[in-house]
Amino acid sequence: MHLKTIMKHRWLVFKLCCRAGIPWRGLVHDLSKYSPTEFWEGVKYYQGDRSPILACIEEEGYSKAKLHHRGRNKHHPAYWYDEFAKEPTPIIPYVYVAEMICDKIAASMNYNGKKWTDDSPMEYWNSRNDTDILNPKICDMLTEVFRMVAVYGVKSTITKDNLREIYDKYVGCVEEEYVKQM
Repeated sequence: MHLKTIMKHRWLVFKLCCRAGIPWRGLVHDLSKYSPTEFWEGVKYYQGDRSPILACIEEEGYSKAKLHHRGRNKHHPAYWYDEFAKEPTPIIPYVYVAEMICDKIAASMNYNGKKWTDDSPMEYWNSRNDTDILNPKICDMLTEVFRMVAVYGVKSTITKDNLREIYDKYVGCVEEEYVKQM
């Protein structure tokens, strides 16, 4: 069942990433979930209606899969967070923010199943505790996108032009300056 959940999630992310104009990110999304570190912990703590990582943390106090996953996947805020850096929460490049949005929507679809509504991504976003490791501009952008999904739906909100327009509204040319520094 865990393998089926991963595959369904990746399929949903891929479809959303295609809508967002970043099909390659959808294709390579979460490939680390097939690594032994992530896969076998997922099998052991499989829940069906929530991340197995949460069950592992409840039992073990931490999750090797979580540490492995967030350090290898640029669509996770923790990948970018560095508490010792001059700017601990940098601007995340557009392509990974767009993938992050697709990931969160797909996760809410996967875990809610038939109970999923256009409000589910916003509810999922509000239940997460990683907003403190996100740049406030990115956090505000994500909040606006999930509000739009709640009001206008996924099809109207998740488009290449719309996501880029919202990103530019919050981030502007900061992304170009950041990428030049890398």
